[in-house]
Amino acid sequence: MPRVNWRRALTSWDGVMIVAVVLVAVIGALAIDGVASPRFWRFVTLEIIPILLIALPMTLIVITGEIDLSVASILGLTCSVMGQLWFLGVTSLPLLILASLGLGAVLGAVNGTFITVFGLPSLAVTIGTLALFRGLGYVVLGNRAISDYPIAWNTNIIAPIPGLTIPWFIIVVAVLAVLFGIVLHATPIGRGLYAMGNSVDAATFTGINVARTKFWLFVLCGATSSLAGVFWTLRFASARADNGSGLELSVVAAVLFGGVSIFGGRGGLIGVIAAVVLLGVFRNALQLASVPANTLTVVTGALLIASVVGPNLVGMARQRLRRRRPVASSVASRT
Repeated sequence: MPRVNWRRALTSWDGVMIVAVVLVAVIGALAIDGVASPRFWRFVTLEIIPILLIALPMTLIVITGEIDLSVASILGLTCSVMGQLWFLGVTSLPLLILASLGLGAVLGAVNGTFITVFGLPSLAVTIGTLALFRGLGYVVLGNRAISDYPIAWNTNIIAPIPGLTIPWFIIVVAVLAVLFGIVLHATPIGRGLYAMGNSVDAATFTGINVARTKFWLFVLCGATSSLAGVFWTLRFASARADNGSGLELSVVAAVLFGGVSIFGGRGGLIGVIAAVVLLGVFRNALQLASVPANTLTVVTGALLIASVVGPNLVGMARQRLRRRRPVASSVASRT
């Protein structure tokens, strides 16, 4: 049985993020009333479910050197279409879920086509579709809110695991996380994603179909964003075109803060999952402490900037240390 290098594991970014989650939870429980309660962790779980769902495929996309900023708009458009279908008489929940997932896959395919077929940068494309899909949501539903769903739907989606307060839907997210983790870290597909992030030309030379792989990643991201939209609609018992507005900021912040390089080729799911939990605990703890919502947005933005700038500063510091070591050794040898 292979030995675990605990020192290396704890000093890795994934280990740092896990330790940070524990520290924030312990400090929050000691300093803020209510953080240690089961009710608090129930609300944290409910909040992070849609973020974590979208962060799973987003991690794979960013590792390849791309990004998808339209995910929250796909969520919102899914909510609008789901509400409109219900308003028109489609009352089968399985049918609504299938239609929503199909819609998300189509929207993801639109992004993937522009990026892989026409060769446009993903940042520019998804900024455009961010506005386009959100606008289509208002075209479909307007400013209405569809909220007359069966009570059983709304209560079942947030029903707790027997004996616990945590909602059962987290099990679905956990299964998806395991599947994404296996694909990324234990299959040739995952190794190909890292290769694409490091060098598209080298990945192509080794036989990887870069365009096709990226296309299906965007399709997968669209479908997962729509699944988050289904959860969002049923949790809040309300389908609105503005559902999930600004959620893309939380997703990208979690992915980058979890150790995934914005330039691609580096990172993993464990750090991202830990970052999602960390940000969820942090935000909910600050809300219990009556910190204004605007301050929470500022903190999220600051963490996003830090997650991009921080690794670059660390890399520059390491390069300087490497340059100084040969000089120091040569001086020592002369003396």
